[in-house]
Amino acid sequence: MGNVKNLDKLEEIFCYRFRDPELLRLALTHSSYANEKRMGKSRCNERLEFLGDAVLELVSSEFLFNHYPDMPEGELTKKRASMVCEPSLAMSARDIHLQEFILLGKGEEFTGGRERDSITSDALEAVIGAIYLDGGIEQAKSFVLQFILNDLENKSLFYDSKTVLQEIVQDQGKVPEYVLTGCTGPDHDKRFFAEVHVSGEIYGKGAGHTKKAAEQAAAYQAVLFMRKQKV
Repeated sequence: MGNVKNLDKLEEIFCYRFRDPELLRLALTHSSYANEKRMGKSRCNERLEFLGDAVLELVSSEFLFNHYPDMPEGELTKKRASMVCEPSLAMSARDIHLQEFILLGKGEEFTGGRERDSITSDALEAVIGAIYLDGGIEQAKSFVLQFILNDLENKSLFYDSKTVLQEIVQDQGKVPEYVLTGCTGPDHDKRFFAEVHVSGEIYGKGAGHTKKAAEQAAAYQAVLFMRKQKV
């Protein structure tokens, strides 16, 4: 089950060595792989994902509580939701190339599952659960702080990019316009391309597996451009 050499490489990325490597293998085992190999329902990463989700909520809540002492409960809840939402976790997972190590069934592999946000984010939560069981809360907390609750300003900007861009151009009496410029790939793995125009000029281009993701990426590039140019 899995490639030991690959798991060694992943542990190097984590800066954490598992006492029980089977926990890491389990965290990377998607249900499609377990079903295909007739391993049984309990031999996929869903239970570890459940545990990791709880650990992540605790660690992120403590982080926000300590770093934003004047922020009210409602705002803390919203901020936590944006920090640990599926797209944000998927981005964090891809930063450490976690998707390359996930064990998928052939059908899921064929339909682009390795790049699907839901699968990569679930695997990341399962890894958190595995580290918690293997090394305790402090090791799990260290992992979350290093690989998920990092670069928050840039991550927040990316996921709020359409709202940020809207506010910037509205102050100038303008309105951003999103244009879908293309689409490639089969139905199960499409890639969309978009541009955002302001007063007829292209301010940003982006791509993604959905129209919304492509527009978001374009808005992010537009915000970076406008900040750089101080438009």
